[in-house]
Amino acid sequence: MSLELTLVDAFTDRPFAGNPAAVALVDVFPDDDRMQSIARELNLSETAFVAAGPDGDRRLRWFTPLVEVDLCGHATLAAAHVLGGSARFRSRSGLLACEARPDGLIEMTFPADPPSAAEIPATLSLKGVRGFAIGRFDVLVELADGATVRNLEPDLAMLARLGTRAVIVTAAGDRPGIDCVSRVFAPNVGIAEDPVTGSAHCTLAGFWGPRLGKEALTGEQASARGGTVLMRLAGPHVVIGGRAVTVGRVRIDV
Repeated sequence: MSLELTLVDAFTDRPFAGNPAAVALVDVFPDDDRMQSIARELNLSETAFVAAGPDGDRRLRWFTPLVEVDLCGHATLAAAHVLGGSARFRSRSGLLACEARPDGLIEMTFPADPPSAAEIPATLSLKGVRGFAIGRFDVLVELADGATVRNLEPDLAMLARLGTRAVIVTAAGDRPGIDCVSRVFAPNVGIAEDPVTGSAHCTLAGFWGPRLGKEALTGEQASARGGTVLMRLAGPHVVIGGRAVTVGRVRIDV
């Protein structure tokens, strides 16, 4: 069975930045083991599989090199980009609607995930921790400032022991036009550091929006590749905006 996948850099307007994802458009999903094997072979933070649906909406699934996940923002953005920008996907996290704007931005309506404040775990050995909160998928750690986030060299084994999909570290924005800065570490799903994480901004929007008194925010994910994520609070949803570029294609023949 041959399968062609499109390689897309998401949350960026230039190649070799943002977060890379592979997107496969299929009539029906391959078996789970095959999809997981392909994701492991490509070794990107996520590989997305998009299948046709009987109701006109597409079915969307996401795989890291280790596991299938319930929600992935950058690979959803990549899938919408491959389909022309506007699309509706049914997924483990419900219906995800994507809309292309005239300026090329793609907006995605995701479920909001405001985190709940919690006691800082005794095992969390990071400098400058100001707060700790728990979301649906991830935990959020507020650090003292943007420089602390940018310069962080975490103990991944220690973060893995928190037992969550990912650990979001964040601080208030330290550059003009940036409301918050973040980095995301997900060793439990095979990703040491994710370059740009759309789903994490469903949590970041709910954390920073009330604090800053803003419904629309701009986040910078300060990984080595880097990326910008636009967020807009919309009741039970967060509208995530970003751009994407196609950088190539790969064919799997086994």
